[in-house]
Amino acid sequence: MPGFRSSLVRLLRQWVVAVTVMVAGFTAFSFVYNLTTEGAVAPPSGLTYVPTGDIDTRYREWGTSGSPVLLLHGFVESADSWQTTAVLLARDHRVYAIDLDGFGYSSRVAPYSTAHLTTQVMDFIAAMHLVRPVLVGHSSGAAVAAAVALAEPGNVGGVMFLDGDGLPLSGTADGGRDSAGFGFGIPQPYRTTLLRLVLRSDDMIRLIYTETCGTRCPVLDEAGIDQWRRPFQVAGAEPAAFDVLNAGIPSLPVASLERLAALPFPKAVVYGADDPEYAPGSAAQTAARIGAPAPTLIPNARHLTMISDPAVVAASVERLAASATG
Repeated sequence: MPGFRSSLVRLLRQWVVAVTVMVAGFTAFSFVYNLTTEGAVAPPSGLTYVPTGDIDTRYREWGTSGSPVLLLHGFVESADSWQTTAVLLARDHRVYAIDLDGFGYSSRVAPYSTAHLTTQVMDFIAAMHLVRPVLVGHSSGAAVAAAVALAEPGNVGGVMFLDGDGLPLSGTADGGRDSAGFGFGIPQPYRTTLLRLVLRSDDMIRLIYTETCGTRCPVLDEAGIDQWRRPFQVAGAEPAAFDVLNAGIPSLPVASLERLAALPFPKAVVYGADDPEYAPGSAAQTAARIGAPAPTLIPNARHLTMISDPAVVAASVERLAASATG
């Protein structure tokens, strides 16, 4: 027995030494890596902005005539995520997409809350003099679209939930979800190192994109990778990224979402049928909750349907816009 205890103590000491060496090595690597990769990347040239309260909001615009459609992106996305769908919609509509606070190239201004994002969108609508736009919210953008519609129902032409239910992440639909944030507890310098390692890896960006969008989405070329990477490398983006993570996914309580059903404008729900983010039946539950007709399920599509199936998404938005003006 004494010999066994002695061996166990020796093994434990060796394990502690090994772990200590590994931590010290990774810490040294992190400091050196962070120092050598320091520095912001310039945003693309020719971006357009409009003041919206305390945020300089970057936006894109397509089309010159027709009723307005305002596209609101989801988590880690930007106005550029809508490019293909927006071009199709622009044949009959004036189409706008903005970079919500915390993402893309809009100025980053805390707090990154649902309420703050809602104010940004309402200020954009006012600044651009949009009259009763149809709001299309993708993923977490659905909650923002819903919040705007609840705040200003008289100036909303319709609301579409695209690949989103407006609820916080993971849990039950009756309030069991945690909207307090991700609690990004990895300390510095490691979290900066991990973020930069992911962003600087073309293969990692392609993997995340493919897993989210599915194999039917266009393969990312160099420009496509830059579209997803660069917004997180401009000045101020890196520290804001951790604040955004801790703020959590934009969301609304179930009771607030249910209030949409009583509002007079039309609603629609469109999901990818194979979206791994949601349980089977989520689309139907979402449609019933907000007072929309039966949802449109896009076969074989995952979570970025505006990229994988722009024609179907655009057609769905067209139908919603027609019912809003009909």
